Amino acid sequence: MDEMKYSVLVVDDHPLMRKGIVQLLALEENIEVVGEASNGTDAVAMAKESEPDLILLDLNMKGLSGLDTLQALRTEEVTSRVVILTVSDARQDVVALLKAGADGYLLKDTEPDMLLAQLADVMTGKQVLSEPLRPYLENIYELDHLQQKLESLTRREMQILREIAKGLSNKQVASVLHISEGTVKVHVKSLLKKLEAQSRVEAAVMYLEQRK
Repeated sequence: MDEMKYSVLVVDDHPLMRKGIVQLLALEENIEVVGEASNGTDAVAMAKESEPDLILLDLNMKGLSGLDTLQALRTEEVTSRVVILTVSDARQDVVALLKAGADGYLLKDTEPDMLLAQLADVMTGKQVLSEPLRPYLENIYELDHLQQKLESLTRREMQILREIAKGLSNKQVASVLHISEGTVKVHVKSLLKKLEAQSRVEAAVMYLEQRK
């Protein structure tokens, strides 16, 4: 079956990893590696010049991070598909990059054959994600909703919530923030209502969950 040929730009600040990826892609007849960059700034410049079909982008780089680079690419109206290829399986990274417009998020321990198959899927318009990361997709809306609730808190309510999350009582919170215990109680009642939380413990869990 004839496959459409597509161009790829590889962006990774580790020379050995970058060269390995380039060599793997070069073995595929339908892939043309049009460039490689060791940092985000060069990647954006090269992407604007060569307009590759696909950009393989590392996340943790010196200078511009993968997220910064992705945002810069989108700001510059680079329409290439962008797949993050990284060692990070942290939920906040996956959610942040997908929300910023990444077309996929793959881990560097992916088997080479699987990686090539997933890149082919991206080029057909599919979003690709390493299997262990799939549950994170279910939480994107949930995390958004939680963040909106937390952002509705006043500065003082957030201060109190932080202390509650440390396990402090109303009296201890009052002492730390130099306010009366009665004032703390009023704020706690307000923040529980805004968060739709039934207890201080639930509110603390919500706060800590968002910080993961």
